[in-house]
Amino acid sequence: MIKIRDLEYLTAIAQYKHFGHAAEACFVSQPTLSGQIQKLEQRLKLTLIERQPRNVMLTPAGEALVQQARQVLNAANNFEEAAKALLDPLSGDLHIGLIPTLAPYILPHIMPALNTKLAKINFYLHENRTQDLLQQLETGKLDILILPWLPEMARFQRFDLFTEPLVMATSPSHALANKAKVSFDDLHNQKILTLEDGHCLRDQAMGYCFSAGAEEDHSFRATSLETLRYMVASNMGITLLPQLATINYAPQKHLHYIAFENPQPKREIALLCRTGYARMESVKAVVHEVRQAVTGLFD
Repeated sequence: MIKIRDLEYLTAIAQYKHFGHAAEACFVSQPTLSGQIQKLEQRLKLTLIERQPRNVMLTPAGEALVQQARQVLNAANNFEEAAKALLDPLSGDLHIGLIPTLAPYILPHIMPALNTKLAKINFYLHENRTQDLLQQLETGKLDILILPWLPEMARFQRFDLFTEPLVMATSPSHALANKAKVSFDDLHNQKILTLEDGHCLRDQAMGYCFSAGAEEDHSFRATSLETLRYMVASNMGITLLPQLATINYAPQKHLHYIAFENPQPKREIALLCRTGYARMESVKAVVHEVRQAVTGLFD
């Protein structure tokens, strides 16, 4: 009979493409992991791993079966979580994934309420880029995500949390700095500082800016919102920032934050979990507390 542990070994190899790293992640020796994979191949009468001197790859059969393995592991995890939920639905560990352009700015507003109102739940926070978080949610490494909604996320169950406006950031010497509000037309022919590729905020902000006739400054791309903030303060250009990233920083002598007239650029912040996730009562409790915690922030 195929064991759950064998499937964990297979998925670890698929993830790390390296026997040593996979064995380390599974807390076993490399010979143990390699031997169990060979036994699995013998049982299935299939070659799952293509072994090269400096490379480890899944065969087509391995690629097909690793997807099944992940589903089985998710089902086993859901079974265990369902058993825990029957004992106390609002307890246990909950791993939450967030993106870097949201986590530092939303967590101070929501974690006090979550820790107080859901005191039996142990919250573990993980910061990563969108695509990595989605993969970790799909494979069961994370329980829920809090991040801006994108159409590619439709395969997960969605709970809308709040709508966050984007605002313009300028230096005090910029031509737009003293405007009470800026409009879509004000972006025409403006040079916009952006984040590097891989940040969903970059795509959302630049989609709005490009449609207004703005141009991206290709001379530098920031790795974080804080880098963008310092670049703007140095009068290197203007940018769009999520409003949450300005609440605890405004007003500042070297930066002006200016709201947009309608139609405002914005991002829809949602909570995602796997469809059929066993601990849905915990998810709904988190959704309720987050919605309550951000009420009034964007008035």
